Formats: sequence, C-alpha cells, structure tokens
Amino acid sequence: MTEDSEHTTLYTEELSVSFGYHCNVTAPGTLTVAPDGFTFSSDTTIQSSGMKMSSSFSCLSGAALGANATLANTNMCNGLIGEEILPSLDSPTSFRRMASSPSFSRLDLASSSSHSSLTTLGGSTPIDIDFVETERNIWKSASAPSRTESSSFLNAMDVQMAGGAAGEDRVQAVCSEGNGWLFCGIYDGFNGRDAADFLAGTLYDNICFYLHMLELRTKKLHDSSKTVGEGDNIDRNMLLTVDATISNSKGEWKSLSSPLDEESKYKNCPSDIVDCLLQALGQAENDFMCMVEQEMEDRPDLVSVGSCVLAVLLYGNDIYILNLGDSRAILATKYIQEETVLKAFQLTETHNVDNEVELRKILADHPDDPSPIINGRVKGKLKLSRAFGVGYLKKSKLNDALMGILQVQNLCSPPYIYSDPFTACHSVSENDQFVVLASDGLFDFFTNDEVVLLVHQFIQQNPSGDPAKHLIEQLVHRAADNAGFRAEDLMRIPAGRRRKYHDDVTIVVVMLGNKQRTSTASTSL
Repeated sequence: MTEDSEHTTLYTEELSVSFGYHCNVTAPGTLTVAPDGFTFSSDTTIQSSGMKMSSSFSCLSGAALGANATLANTNMCNGLIGEEILPSLDSPTSFRRMASSPSFSRLDLASSSSHSSLTTLGGSTPIDIDFVETERNIWKSASAPSRTESSSFLNAMDVQMAGGAAGEDRVQAVCSEGNGWLFCGIYDGFNGRDAADFLAGTLYDNICFYLHMLELRTKKLHDSSKTVGEGDNIDRNMLLTVDATISNSKGEWKSLSSPLDEESKYKNCPSDIVDCLLQALGQAENDFMCMVEQEMEDRPDLVSVGSCVLAVLLYGNDIYILNLGDSRAILATKYIQEETVLKAFQLTETHNVDNEVELRKILADHPDDPSPIINGRVKGKLKLSRAFGVGYLKKSKLNDALMGILQVQNLCSPPYIYSDPFTACHSVSENDQFVVLASDGLFDFFTNDEVVLLVHQFIQQNPSGDPAKHLIEQLVHRAADNAGFRAEDLMRIPAGRRRKYHDDVTIVVVMLGNKQRTSTASTSL
C-alpha cells in the first residue's frame, strides 16, 4: 500500500512507542570466547563481564499503537513501579545508555513470597535460602549507581535500554552490543495494565538475578572441582547439587535449531539459560500473586488483571525464547541459500482455546466440570489458556474477592489458566534474516507469511526505513478497510472507542547477522 507524507505524519504523532538501535558492526558475527569464560554446559558458554564479543544482530526497530484507554494508577510495590520506574522508560525516540537497570535497586524482591516461591516454574528443587539471601544482598548493592563494574554479563554497566507503553501493552528492549546480547520483552496486558507494568518493572531484573546466580554457582563448582584431585576423599555428588536448581526445570524445552528440518526440530538444547528464564518468570508470578492477595481488599479488580509474556534473549548466535499467551515470535529465513523468497516460521506456541492441544488439555484437566469452556472462552472469561496473573481463574479465594457477575460461577477445580510457559532455542544461521516479535493485535489482521513479506518488501525498498512502524501503518490501513472508512478517520477515534476496530499492538523487528543497514529511528551509540 502506497504511503504518503500525510499518513506518515499522522502515524508518527499517534504512535505511543517508537525506538530503534543500530549496531556498530565491523566484522562478521562470530563469537570470540574468552579463555576464562564460564562453561555452563557442553554447548553453552557465557563470558564473564568485561569481555567483548561481536553481536549476531545488526539493528532493531520497535513501534506500538494503543487502542485501550487505561489509567496510570498502578499501585503495585507501594507505587514504585507505576510512579517511579516505568515513566522513565515510556516512549523514547531512541535507545539510551543505562548504567544499570533502573528498577532493581528500588524493589525489595526478598518479599514475603520469596521463601515459598524461589523455585522454578515447573516446581523443581527449591533454591538454598541462605545462598539466595546472600546473593540478593550482593545483587542489590551491585545495582547501585555507584557500582563501577558488574560480575554478571547481563548486568553489564554499559547497556542501552528503551521501552514504553501503548494502551495495556508494555515493551522493553535492553542490549549490550559489546557483550553480544539483546533482551526484548513484550507484555500484552488485559483487564488493566497492572500485570504488564509489573513485568516491565521486574522480569528483566529477575532474569539478571538468576543468570548472576548461575554464573556464581558455576564458578563455585568449577573452582571446587579444580581443587579436588583423583585421590581426594570428597563427595562429588555434593558439588553437583550446587547446580540442582538450574538443571531440574520441568518447563517445556524444545530446540528449534533447524526449523526447516522437522526430524531434528525437537532435539535437546542447552537448558542452563532457559532455566534462568523459567525461574525469573516463576519468581515474578509468585511475587505478583502475593501482592494481589495483599491488596485485593482495596483493589479487588487486581484478581482479574493479567498479561501475556514474550521474552527473547539473543546471546551470541543463539536465540532463547519464552512465551506465555498468544504473542508471537516469527523467524524469516531462506529455505535455500540462493532463494530470494523468505519463509516464515513461528518460534512460539499460541496459548488459547483456538489451539486444539490447549483446548484438549483444559477439558482433560477438569473432567468433573461440565462447563470449563463457555462460549469459546475459559469459564466464559478468557480465550487464553495460559497467562501471567489473572488470579481469579487460578485460585478460589481470589475469585471469591469478586462480586456479582464478575465472579466466576462454579469454579470447581482451579487452576483453569496455566502459568507454565513454552520455551525454545534457535541457533541463528546465515539464512536467517530477521525476527518479528509482536503482541496478538498484529495477527488479528495478518498471517505469519504476510508479516514476513511486508517486512521483507519494505526493507528492500527502504533500506533506511523503520519496518516496525511500517507494520503498524499497514495494520491501520487494514483495520480501516475492514471498518469501511479511511485510515485517517480511524486514527482520530480516541483510545477506548478505537478498541472496537483493533487491539493494542506492539512490534519489535530484529535484523539478524551483521547486515549493514540503518533506520531513521535508530541512534548509533
């Protein structure tokens, strides 16, 4: 669809979030592993901080458009998330340097839920509490502004960060180009923005914390092993239990190392890093639910607030993916090296009742409930089958906090909405071109193939353009066409009323490899 200056100006004014980043890439993206790097498994190596490595991504762009009317009245964590942390990340025009995460030092993650919730999401062995408390104290002090260096590769001092809000959607991106990693999170909130706000304020820091613990535990195991000779009388099993909490995750772990090869699609993949993602999300879920229970007397609406989660960590040549809900990560790749047409591969699962597998699981888990699905929704409330928060469909006492028609009738055997995410790992190949991350609002109008085609064609015609913003523009045109009026008229409808025509939509496009292109929204730092 042809763009003109009037449309471009209109969308630029209405976009709630627009940011970009362009790497200073000078060489092919192969990792330079430091000699003193910490080996977590036979196939996964993470360097200690301060060691530089080239990136396997060249640039990214992000854009979002809100449709829901929301109030910025989040009171979680005594108001810190809503009033202090998040506004500092709202709607930037480019990435900004951050000495450390702005949120971790302000939150007391050793909350009343910590001793009961420090397990992986799949229910693995609890973490040793003394070790955790020691590490929490170290980590908090490490996040202080006066800190001059970091002991964790993901908490590198020299990072760039961007993020923002669009309706009930939240997005954040954090990268350390020199250390070779990029983190992106899209949190699609519903029934309010509190859960998405909470994730935006805590999940990245949780991931930093668990990766930091993984690094220290591995170093401790490595150092202990070096001091043990063959004849030494020591229980080696005791050393192996040091990593018990990061090797027993029951989260779903699938490798998408070769999405074109169905036979090898589900090979085992290094799980150390993804276990940290699982633990981080499990910690966030437990802390959020604990706070909901503490505040539901004053704010009973919190029991129905939830969010989808899409978190992607690109480290070196590997993409680690975690999703909970119906946001998607779409990979664009060439089937054959010489081929010019790109193929679209979905790297995530879709967790709603339209997915036959998810529907069968809900029905099988509630054999004594005559109506787990009502009018195509879980208990008549949600199409989602897995989500963050939404406590009233997980715990009876939270459902009891609601009144009248808001309360779920016959909540026979909760939970009805699950919290276990899908996880995957994909090794970037030379055929992989880009990844599109988006909330489900995009896929209300476009298929995976259409999304990849739109981005590919745009990049070919506009090498210095902004593909994420382009997708937003195309969505507005299609939504307007479906409604029977012009795009300009649709954009003049205020948030809240516009939700009738399209959902909140958040998009991040990550260019893979070291392709030398720029974006008008990008800032080279």
